[in-house]
Amino acid sequence: MNATPDNSHCGNFRCGYIAIVGRPNVGKSTLMNVLIGAKVSITSRKAQTTRHRITGIQTRDDAQYIYVDTPGFQTRHANALNKTLNKTVSNTLTSSDAILFLVEAGTFGPADQQVLDMLPKNVPVILVINKSDRVKDKAVLMPFAQKISALFNFAAIVPVSAKLRFQVDALEAEIKRHLPENPPVFGPDDITDRSEKFLAAEIVREKVFRLLGDELPYTSTVVIEQFEQEGNLRRIFAAILVERSTHKSMIIGDKGARLKEISTQSRLDMEKLFGGPIYLEIWVKVKSGWADNEAGLRAYGYE
Repeated sequence: MNATPDNSHCGNFRCGYIAIVGRPNVGKSTLMNVLIGAKVSITSRKAQTTRHRITGIQTRDDAQYIYVDTPGFQTRHANALNKTLNKTVSNTLTSSDAILFLVEAGTFGPADQQVLDMLPKNVPVILVINKSDRVKDKAVLMPFAQKISALFNFAAIVPVSAKLRFQVDALEAEIKRHLPENPPVFGPDDITDRSEKFLAAEIVREKVFRLLGDELPYTSTVVIEQFEQEGNLRRIFAAILVERSTHKSMIIGDKGARLKEISTQSRLDMEKLFGGPIYLEIWVKVKSGWADNEAGLRAYGYE
């Protein structure tokens, strides 16, 4: 989904990478989707939904914002998967031009502190207080912001509601101030550097998490085994990998009803994103220990 960059911009054009970090399930993916005006990072109520370094691109007349959605830093499960995800977060922080540190309004706990402790001192960090619309007494936001700002030298503090788009334009304006003067890296119509095959797998994984929620253990993933395009039609064959046969039964559901719903919702989202008809088939396969096998993780696209 990449086009040739437009290098015809005059001087003062700004372009840079902005990392979005925070504890699991604080709203990072939702914020990035809102900032770029398209859904490229999947969301669900399940913590650690994001498992890859997802890039979202927004190009304006005078700036190109390259947002990087990161997995929530994880300490609960010390397997190879989570070690890989945490490494992704660390690497993203050191290679960014600016960082958005996302917290939930009124809530700051050990998981937030752990991410805060990772932030580099030589990169501008903007404290983004998300879900501020949920705070009925707005007077409490100021002391909350002051409490966190005492812990780190933030470049700015911006309260937002990603879901309601509250203060999103103000956040973008603040981000622009910290981007270097550079020509654009991506074409004006690009919204991500990820392939359609990758996005298809992410869409299926989102539906699995949304429809099963806490019923399904954390260790499941989706692999696209075949992706073909004939004209405007895309034929996609996907496999949902789980660790136990009981997990397989949960996903399939009574007489295949749940798997059918996963397929239907996935197909509709793919048609909307890719702009054409989709033929989709999904299987569920048992692959024990996949989440703790480093070679297997690389084969499934975990860097």
